[in-house]
Amino acid sequence: MSCKYLLGAALLIATAAPLSAQSVRAGIEAWQQSDYAGAVAIWRPLAEKGDADAQFNLGQAYRLGRGVPTNLSAAKAWFERAANQGHVDAQTTLGLLLFQNGDQAEGLSWLKKAAEQGEPRALLVYGTALVNGDTVTQDRVLGYAYVSRAAAQGLEPAKNTLDQLDQILPLADRKRGVAMARDLAKAAPAPSSQPKQLAVKAGRTASTRAADDAPKAPAKAAATAAAAKPPKPRPAEAAPAASGAWRIQLGAFSKQGSAEALYRKLAGKSALAGRRPFYVPAGGVTRLQVGPFESKAAAETACKALGVACLAVPAK
Repeated sequence: MSCKYLLGAALLIATAAPLSAQSVRAGIEAWQQSDYAGAVAIWRPLAEKGDADAQFNLGQAYRLGRGVPTNLSAAKAWFERAANQGHVDAQTTLGLLLFQNGDQAEGLSWLKKAAEQGEPRALLVYGTALVNGDTVTQDRVLGYAYVSRAAAQGLEPAKNTLDQLDQILPLADRKRGVAMARDLAKAAPAPSSQPKQLAVKAGRTASTRAADDAPKAPAKAAATAAAAKPPKPRPAEAAPAASGAWRIQLGAFSKQGSAEALYRKLAGKSALAGRRPFYVPAGGVTRLQVGPFESKAAAETACKALGVACLAVPAK
């Protein structure tokens, strides 16, 4: 959203907006002028008085280290205060922050709250956890519905995940998921036209959309971990190394450890002899792929031999 648009919107509603909303926007305008300390000075007293938008923006300032020293503990505290008031961006950002720092259970609890209000990033991460039964009770139909809703809002990683689920889940489950997604979309609260909600959207822009970058962090961490820790030799280590441009994909997991656990469970099977695991980051999840295989047909044969849900995918 451009600065010109924000200023125009502020002028249109200035006479009707409460003082706190005007002040939050004043902080946003200072932020867009790179006056980060000035923005923080405006938001802090409002945040301390309980303004959720100011609390969210102040949390972002601490998260980014702009106007204040970087302090993730302080950022978490401000996000939590806003999240407890139902602030969707705060719930999502807090959930992702906790999730990528190892507290998956608490992170998913906040992402669940945001997903129930239709936030696309939360829908993707929580929906993927539901499909896999990762830290939460498995519910593939609801998980598919959540990922579908995220994809319908244009979130690219959600579109990619949905394509994979379309090849794994039975048609009946997908149909139920689509119907459920439609019902959830109809029941979702309509966007508010109150000035306070304009401040929420502007707050995300003022924070340079830092929350939108959050899903990339665990993916990078997963890639780094995979590079730093080569897979342990498996029982079939003596088998000759295979070659080819195909792999089999065995699932997408919110924690790489879950992908590694599944691979350890299957590594001794003859269908995987001479193959190795690949932990592929994608948005907020890690995909477990095993290969290589010389052809798509060979990969599909291995899938059938394993007796678990998987699909043949080209190596990238």
